[in-house]
Amino acid sequence: MAEVNKPELTEDGKVLRKIRSFVRREGRLTKGQEQAMNDCWPTMGIDFQQEKLNWVEVFGNDNPVVLEIGFGMGASLVEMAKNAPEKNFIGIEVHSPGVGACLMAARDAGITNLRVMCHDAVEVFEFMLPEQSLDTVQLFFPDPWHKKRHHKRRIVQAEFAEMLRSKLKIGGIFHMATDWENYAEHMVEVMDVAPGYKNTAVDGPYIPRPEERPLTKFEARGHRLGHGVWDMKYARIS
Repeated sequence: MAEVNKPELTEDGKVLRKIRSFVRREGRLTKGQEQAMNDCWPTMGIDFQQEKLNWVEVFGNDNPVVLEIGFGMGASLVEMAKNAPEKNFIGIEVHSPGVGACLMAARDAGITNLRVMCHDAVEVFEFMLPEQSLDTVQLFFPDPWHKKRHHKRRIVQAEFAEMLRSKLKIGGIFHMATDWENYAEHMVEVMDVAPGYKNTAVDGPYIPRPEERPLTKFEARGHRLGHGVWDMKYARIS
C-alpha cells in the first residue's frame, strides 16, 4: 500500500495547515488485519494518486457506484456489499486497522464488489473521483466534534456539500446518519441551503433508517439505552 501525502505549500514555501474533520489514529494492526492487507490490497485496495479513477477499470463493470466516507472497521460496509452484488462499493477510511479489518471481513465473505482506500476523503474527492460518477455517497456516524469551538471541523460544511455534489450523478443520493442530534440539525441546516440538493424526507427533515443501512452493534446498544439516530437523504437535482 503506497502512502502519498504531498503537503500543500503557501507562496513563501511554508506548509499550509488544513482543518481536518478527523484525527489520524494509526493504531497497531492485528496479525489477521496485516495479513489481509498484504493478501487483499493488490485486488481490493486503491492507492492515492492525483489521477482520476475509471470505475469500469476499477470494478470491471459499469454497475452503480456507492461510496462510503469513514467506514470504521467496515462491518456494515461489507454487509451492504454482500447484500447488493448488483452495485459497486468503495470505502475510504484513514484508520489503517479499520481498513485491515474491512479487507479481512470482505475476503472471508468472498466479496468481489468492494474496494477500499486509506486516505483523506477530501483529497480523494478532489483529485481522484470523476465528475457525476457516483450514485450514492454515504456518511455514517462521522466525528460530531460536539464542542462548539470544534464545529468548524465537522465534515458536513457548505464547501464539502458543493464538492460532493459535483461527483454525484443527477438524482444521486447523499445519505447521512448520526447519533448526535445537534449534528443532525447542523447537517440539515447546511444541506437545506446547499445549491442543487433536495431533501427526500416527506415528514420533517429526517427519514426512518433505510433497510440498506445495517443496524450496527453500537447503534443497537444505543437504541436499548434510548439514544436517537437520525438519517437524512439528499438527492442531487441539478
